[in-house]
Amino acid sequence: MAEIKVPELAESITEGTIAQWLKQPGDTVEKGEFIVELETDKVNVEVISEEAGVVQELMAAEGDTVEVGQVIAIVGAASGAAATPAPAAEESAKPAAPEAPAAPAEQAAPEAEETSSDRTIASPAARKLAREKGIDLAAISPVDPMGRVRVQDVEAHASKPAASAPAAKPAAPKAATPSSDEESGRVVREKMSRRRQTIAKRLLEVRQNTAMLTTFNEIDMTNVMALRSRKKDKFQQDHDGTRLGFMSFFTKAVTAALKKYPYVNAELDGTDLLLKQFYDVGIAVSTEEGLVVPIVRDTDKKNFAEIEASIADLAKKARDKKLSIADMSGGSFTITNGGVFGSLMSTPILNGTQVGILGMHTIQKRPVAIGDSIEIRPMMYVALSYDHRVIDGSDSVGFLKMIKELIENPEDLLLES
Repeated sequence: MAEIKVPELAESITEGTIAQWLKQPGDTVEKGEFIVELETDKVNVEVISEEAGVVQELMAAEGDTVEVGQVIAIVGAASGAAATPAPAAEESAKPAAPEAPAAPAEQAAPEAEETSSDRTIASPAARKLAREKGIDLAAISPVDPMGRVRVQDVEAHASKPAASAPAAKPAAPKAATPSSDEESGRVVREKMSRRRQTIAKRLLEVRQNTAMLTTFNEIDMTNVMALRSRKKDKFQQDHDGTRLGFMSFFTKAVTAALKKYPYVNAELDGTDLLLKQFYDVGIAVSTEEGLVVPIVRDTDKKNFAEIEASIADLAKKARDKKLSIADMSGGSFTITNGGVFGSLMSTPILNGTQVGILGMHTIQKRPVAIGDSIEIRPMMYVALSYDHRVIDGSDSVGFLKMIKELIENPEDLLLES
């Protein structure tokens, strides 16, 4: 008999939700075959059976929240009941055995509480401040999408009013009580998915814990569209069907701008700035469950074809729910393209602990002054949201202006590669 347990998912993830059982009681399962799909804050994970046999019992239902290490299913031997009584008989032969470890088990509980804080990812400054304030690091909700606790997270947790936790309790019965509109069918109540809850929580925390500001510019897309039109067929032939899109141009332009304005590629950790010496750019992808941001690694070392192939691969994995934690960890800057949905202008919200995010928008033909004449040009508004605690206005404007110049003169991107 084998117990199916929730596996270790990532250091920052301690629980998940049963999204879908792929096997039901009585179903045969092979060793290594998927038995359940778990939904976590970031990705969906399929759990395998370590033993071949028959599913005997499911210990949790779809929609239940389960913790790492929790037993969620039992798989027994395919031969049936003959194999299962033997372990039971052994256990019944030793009735005193459970009593002996009872005391150590009780002593182990405080130990687990102490080590849970130690296992929490946190900066040294955050650990020191938490000790001074008597706060358990495990109780803090970090802004960092990978769960790393910073000084500002400790301060935000300490500033929460003590009454906030008890105040949340009356909300549960209220939410469970159907309103008259619900009873009449005019309103349908739908529980938010775990990922949507996490997205909502993180976005709110970013707004509350950063000095976020947005600056705008507009880009004449004439030259880059003409270059793409001339080169796209040959590009696709030369690179095994990889299509040439606008994202590779913007990713290369962002990478060049990050090199010139290193504080946009930084991160705030208490009173320290972490200046990143790598260029891992997150590309926001919309899925049915919500927005995810997989990372294109080392964009300074990749050519256009490699960037386009990486983006296409990550987007497919996102929509197929195949992204791993590694695919979404450690980005230094994010690009989001609301233009694919027709957005003309928006103010994107920072992603986790990053201090900058670029928002692309739809390309729209508009009358533009070119010298002393008016011409109709394909124009795109771009927005840079940034943390004003780290980035000054001059750097933010210069960063966005450099992207504009590189996109309007796309041949210059070859010199920046």
